Amino acid sequence: MSILGLPPNVPTTGPAHFDIVNVIRPNILALHPYRCARDDYTEGILLDANENALGHSIERVNSDQIFDQDLHRYPDPAQNAIKARIAAMRGLGKEATDHVFLGVGSDEVLDLLLRVCVTPGKDKILTTPPTYGMYSVCAQINDVGVVQVPLELSGTNGEGGETGRFSVQVSKVKAAIDADPSIKLIFICSPGNPTGTLVPLSIVRELLEYPGFKGIVVVDEAYIDFASADASAVSLVKEYGNVCVLQTLSKSFGLAGVRLGAGIARPPLIQVLTNAKAPYNISTPTAHIALSALSDGSIAAMRANIATTIENRAALLAGLSTIPDVGPAIGGNDANFVVVPILSKDRSGPDNARAQKLYKLLAEENGVVVRFRGNEPGCLACLRITIGTAEENKEVVAKMKKVLGEI
Repeated sequence: MSILGLPPNVPTTGPAHFDIVNVIRPNILALHPYRCARDDYTEGILLDANENALGHSIERVNSDQIFDQDLHRYPDPAQNAIKARIAAMRGLGKEATDHVFLGVGSDEVLDLLLRVCVTPGKDKILTTPPTYGMYSVCAQINDVGVVQVPLELSGTNGEGGETGRFSVQVSKVKAAIDADPSIKLIFICSPGNPTGTLVPLSIVRELLEYPGFKGIVVVDEAYIDFASADASAVSLVKEYGNVCVLQTLSKSFGLAGVRLGAGIARPPLIQVLTNAKAPYNISTPTAHIALSALSDGSIAAMRANIATTIENRAALLAGLSTIPDVGPAIGGNDANFVVVPILSKDRSGPDNARAQKLYKLLAEENGVVVRFRGNEPGCLACLRITIGTAEENKEVVAKMKKVLGEI
């Protein structure tokens, strides 16, 4: 077995008795790593990674303050000031620091949950594809099995040019749990990526209360601020000890480059995660920026940016609806992106090959980078387009219309 991504002419042996392939765990050698949006393209109008195109919303006081921090000292391992602001903002009260765990992005929290809850080679997680790819990647790294219960796309809601919504099939999730008691974590992405669909709290609550499931329901809310204000599963944390909510500063706060995420849960789980984390996982520069981002003024600016993004989302959907070869958006459009199918030239249905060609031509010849998602379940021939600025949205609509007229 070779090492994926390593050129074949690079030796894995030396000295003669050593071959690194024989040292690495087989599940790691077989791993197909998560493909980041930046793996393919790094320049142009970047509407592929669900970043906040409006930028961060931090109040600018002294831009050089970060260099006044004690960078020669190890950072605070607890970061309770940040936890207090997150707890207060999410309605738990600033004293509820014991309900918040901080990670290097929510990906660290995700990986740590698998490491502390799921026994390698024995236990499993459950996902609902199409969904965030890191759940499966982390599972394979940790030698953990994955049970998949696909979302169902059905119905037409008639709003904003959308067709159909993805929904969690609770009865099928319960059946999977009954069939396999080794499932320890259920991952619910809400709003979903790439579906953009908010999962109702009633569904989360039903899974939390199902006596057949003895594990934890993990609700990934990276995009929650772009949905309705009362939609967050954080409201369930005080009531249920078997829920963990993942959040991040990457999306609504426009701080993808800072890498700060949070797990919000009851104190017992938070303490276990704290016991297992690296000693100084949140750096001093990250902490400094996060505190600034979580100030009252910055939060107000963040919410103003969200309102602008939602307006731009509606405008982008309206613009895309004027392109005959682009089908109505699928999903709920509850996030900072939309997902649209690309139709065949005769418009008889979705055309995956044409969608992939459009994706490449937009990036390589037209300076517009979106994300091809046509190989995801339920997303045949779909492109995922991050909501850009008003000018960027007009540009992507114009370029899509032009390229589709040529292919």
